[in-house]
Amino acid sequence: MSEKFIRDIFYYENYYLDFFEELKPEVKKKFNWTFQLIATIDKVPEKYFKHMTNSTGIYEVRVEVGSDIYRVFSFFDKGNLIVLLNGFKKKTQKTPESELDLAEKLKKQYFNEQRDSK
Repeated sequence: MSEKFIRDIFYYENYYLDFFEELKPEVKKKFNWTFQLIATIDKVPEKYFKHMTNSTGIYEVRVEVGSDIYRVFSFFDKGNLIVLLNGFKKKTQKTPESELDLAEKLKKQYFNEQRDSK
């Protein structure tokens, strides 16, 4: 029986794909597994997908492999569409402000493009 997708995942430009390309095979595998989870289960555990409290609608996809921690910022569009933005390897406890700023900027850019294409 195939799984039913309740969310679609979209890569905005090449930010996520460029990040993904640089990852080790086991990290890529864990990201793919995590996206499958996000796309198919109703309530995704915060361990894998969490709203960033200090942002406007930015979520982080969370992946851990061994002692390495990775994050990819994303947001929702049209209800069930998750748009992936920038990804990074987390080196400290605190999320880098520059990465969150970039995510906010890309989200704004995405919605401006959506508006302008109508």
